[in-house]
Amino acid sequence: MAASKVPSIADVVAKFTRRASTAGGEYENGVRNPSTSWSAASTAAKESYKQGVTAAMGRGAYEKGIANAGDSRWSRGAVEKGPARYSQGVSLAGGDYEKGMAPVLDVIGRTDLPPRGPKGSEANFARMVPIPRALAALKRK
Repeated sequence: MAASKVPSIADVVAKFTRRASTAGGEYENGVRNPSTSWSAASTAAKESYKQGVTAAMGRGAYEKGIANAGDSRWSRGAVEKGPARYSQGVSLAGGDYEKGMAPVLDVIGRTDLPPRGPKGSEANFARMVPIPRALAALKRK
C-alpha cells in the first residue's frame, strides 16, 4: 500500500492565504443570503452546543488551547490585528452600544440613593448598594 501524497505545508499555507484573501465578497454574500437562519439554527442546536462544551471541558480542551497558543501568540495576534479591527468595530457599533446602554442609564437615573453622610461614613458606603442591585435586577429580566 502506498502512502498518500500530501502537498507541502508551505504550498497549503500559500494557497490558503491567496484564496482566502480574495474571498471577502463570497463571505459577505453568504452572510447576506444564508441557506438557514442563524438564530433559528443556533437555537435548534442548543443541546448539541451544551453537549459539545461539556465534552470539551471534560477533556480539558480549554486549558489545552490556552497552553497551545501561549502568551506570545495571543499578544502577536492582538497587536497585529487588534487596533484596526477594534477601531472599526467600535465605529460600527454605535447603534448596538446605544441599545445596550440606554436601559442601564435609565435604571441608574431612576435609582434613589440614600443621603450622603460625612466623609468615610457607613452612610456613604450604603450609597453604593442600590445601583448594583438595580442593575442586577435589570439583567435578570
